[in-house]
Amino acid sequence: MLLALSLRDFVIVDELNLSFQSGFTVLTGETGAGKSITLDALGLLLGDKADYGQIRQGAKDAQLSALFDLNDAPAALTLLREQSLLHEDETELSIRRVIDAKGRSRSFINHQVATLAQLKQVGELLIDIHGQNAHHALNSESAQRDLLDAFAQEQDTVNRVREAYHAWQQALRDWNQAQTQSETLAIERERLQWQFDELSGLALLPNEWATLSQSHDTLAHAADLLQAAETVGESLDGESGVQSRVYHCRQILQQLIGVAPQFHESIGLLDAVEAELAEVSANMRDTAARVEMDETLLAQQAARLQEIMNMARKYRVEPADLPAKLTEIETGLNELAAAADLAALCERVAARENQYMTVAQQLSAKRHQAAQRLAAETTEHMQHLAMAGARFHIALLSASPSVHGLEQVQYQVAANKGSVLRPLSKVASGGELARISLALQMVTSQYNAVPTLIFDEVDSGIGGAIADVVGHALRSLGRNRQVLAVTHLPQVAVCGEQHWQVRKGDEQGRTVSHIQVLQGADRVAEIARMLGGETITETTREHAAELLALAQQA
Repeated sequence: MLLALSLRDFVIVDELNLSFQSGFTVLTGETGAGKSITLDALGLLLGDKADYGQIRQGAKDAQLSALFDLNDAPAALTLLREQSLLHEDETELSIRRVIDAKGRSRSFINHQVATLAQLKQVGELLIDIHGQNAHHALNSESAQRDLLDAFAQEQDTVNRVREAYHAWQQALRDWNQAQTQSETLAIERERLQWQFDELSGLALLPNEWATLSQSHDTLAHAADLLQAAETVGESLDGESGVQSRVYHCRQILQQLIGVAPQFHESIGLLDAVEAELAEVSANMRDTAARVEMDETLLAQQAARLQEIMNMARKYRVEPADLPAKLTEIETGLNELAAAADLAALCERVAARENQYMTVAQQLSAKRHQAAQRLAAETTEHMQHLAMAGARFHIALLSASPSVHGLEQVQYQVAANKGSVLRPLSKVASGGELARISLALQMVTSQYNAVPTLIFDEVDSGIGGAIADVVGHALRSLGRNRQVLAVTHLPQVAVCGEQHWQVRKGDEQGRTVSHIQVLQGADRVAEIARMLGGETITETTREHAAELLALAQQA
């Protein structure tokens, strides 16, 4: 449930802080006073695109925030906790959004930075807004289909149908391409086969380039290595070599150790040097023993390296990448072979079609069940909206398989008793469309877990006794949900359990909008204004008071 809404420097609102109640709340005011500003703000907090034009003139940014109680929104609780946006012991959610003069915005969920996608995802679980033009959308086939699928709660099946259809069409495209491009595919397959045979003929061993390069470098510098090992070895081990001199130095110090104990440290260091030199000397002997002077092997390795380098240059890759190139060509060859296999492609088309038909038929069955239920319940509500004897029907007309399934969804209505059912767009007047839309919304909201419903002038196009029925219907809906309605009809306004008035005025040369909670005489005055316009007589006031009294008794 929505608990609070705060706005600052938004459109013509300087600063506004609203506290919401459960039940049915009505929002009224003169045209242009800013009744829809509250709904626009909620839309932004729930992920709508921001516009710098929504910042109050002269302000650097607009700030909006809302507070929700999630005790009656278990799906939202689960989602927020899964995303670590709400602690296990918390049941309140705060959403905040700041829009700057360049149209950029920052969003926060419980003081953590959030994306617009996250706002939308959470918002869909908290508030359902029915715009004043919602009934016009009923003439759209897509809107009729989407409403039926939402009522059926089969969005998962709808998604599976769409995915299966795309998979089927892709298989068809692959098959058609293989048929029309068989000659091109054959040429490409021949080219790849030749490349595969050529690279395979090179018979590269695992890590051959690195191993061969190292071995070749060793052979190519064998003489230098041998000479270096012998020279260093002689310098260390010869009669006047370094090791002999170190040994001689040690002997001199050793003879004087009795009179100069401080020589102990130096002797230790000389011992360490002698040990290191002995290790270097052993390494030189080992290197000399392992160096081979094999000119034949060197020539063979040079030829192999050149062969690999030539192949790498031809395929424009590094020598070490030739095995990966061979794998790439083999993969392409296999794909072309599969693409050229018309029989296999045809089988895949049939399999994808069967998968689509299976899930599409499941969706059709669910739609038929939901259509009967939705039509019956909507018809029942229409009887209470001054459409006695009218019938509402949802026809599922056979259609070619598509991304939307196997049928066309068409809403039909018989506006009068005994009338023939005809498409909604060809029968209903503006007022009838508004009432049918409201009936549909009342039905679908019963199956919708969203705790807050907002109606933005959905009662446009109706009046009189019908408006009275609509008002009581919205009040009835408010017994189980939090309902907010923006209305211009006094018959609807009197049914509200809470009444807010929007008014605008001039403050220091600026137009500013305010919202006031109405009670008692103030509410009577507002209803009287809605009934009689600018001139309010005592008779109008009495009528307004009577309407309020009757509404509260119902």
